[in-house]
Amino acid sequence: MNKDQIINQTVEFVKQTLDNAEGGHDWWHIYRVWKTAKHLAQDEKVDLFVVELGALLHDIADSKFHNGDESVGPKKAREFLSSQQVDEDVIVHVEQIISNISFKGGEAQKFKSPELDVIQDADRMDAIGAIGIARTFNYGGHKNREIYNPEIEPNLNMTKEEYKNSTAPTINHFYEKLLLLKDRMNTKAGKTMAEQRHQFMEQYLDQFYREWEGQ
Repeated sequence: MNKDQIINQTVEFVKQTLDNAEGGHDWWHIYRVWKTAKHLAQDEKVDLFVVELGALLHDIADSKFHNGDESVGPKKAREFLSSQQVDEDVIVHVEQIISNISFKGGEAQKFKSPELDVIQDADRMDAIGAIGIARTFNYGGHKNREIYNPEIEPNLNMTKEEYKNSTAPTINHFYEKLLLLKDRMNTKAGKTMAEQRHQFMEQYLDQFYREWEGQ
């Protein structure tokens, strides 16, 4: 099993699969998560091959774009990795990472591993800070949501189904997910990186509300 060759093949597979994907979940999202995961992995005891494969394939078929079907991503990853003759234990681990990486409202995570911790932090890092803000409004526009409606309060106690089916204004998403992520980081490096990005989002919201009121 030539690991470098498999990584390169995976990169090409993801690029092709996510061609024309929504801008917040395209190849460049994967690229950023992959690079961040490798950075975070430097301070953790992990299998870097699993980290790289998991990061590259974590959004190969996001359920948001497949009618909420969470089985499509792991299945597509398995089919590809099997075609590359990757070891079965690695395939199973990557499947578990894909199935458990996402923020799903109040649902508890069913699987844990150091590799998932690293990739989850990297994925969450891309949801906060300047890029996180850009992705949030890009997706809100993609779904034709209001930017902000002061008459619609954020729902901080959503079930998994309520979270998946929410049509709330984009600003609400900051309170329902993005501002919660800083305290959900797994790794020491992830916690440190998240602090600065979290502060940037708070500054952005302060500015947003001032401008909303015409100040």
